[in-house]
Amino acid sequence: MNTLRALGIDPGTSITGWGIVDRHGNRLHHVAHGAIRTQTAAPLPERLSEIFRGISRVIADHQPSVAAVEAVFLAHNVQSAIKLGHARGAAIVAASHGGLPVHEYAALAVKKAVVGYGRAEKGQVQQMIRILLGMNETAPPDAADALAVALCHLHQADSPLHAALHQAARRR
Repeated sequence: MNTLRALGIDPGTSITGWGIVDRHGNRLHHVAHGAIRTQTAAPLPERLSEIFRGISRVIADHQPSVAAVEAVFLAHNVQSAIKLGHARGAAIVAASHGGLPVHEYAALAVKKAVVGYGRAEKGQVQQMIRILLGMNETAPPDAADALAVALCHLHQADSPLHAALHQAARRR
């Protein structure tokens, strides 16, 4: 039985959460989690560079085999959506540059995979992550969201539909 190590990423221009989860057979194991905090007063290109460097460090330190990123949700305004898209791009490029296949999941799908309800509150996600991964402490919101993205991927990775879609995407 092989171990699959997934890096989950919850992108943001101020805080980008990350989480590493191993799956060995049907067992899940919390490896690490954290957040990349950027200087909010810094110009956007510097913040994006910090996200890229931070994700690159996580990949070098933990050697995941796959990355999963939360997809853009409907933001409150266009400017917020654009900035979030930039943060996602920096994280995706870091993962791709690190040689990882990258998968994207909508927030509703992530919450449904972890909590069973797509409109779950952040606190519910945090508690389920703590329970599912047997953690003694609750992860901070951004890291818990990233761990949830990793768990969503590990759950989806066994799906025959997921495998077929991934194979078709690689052919393009």
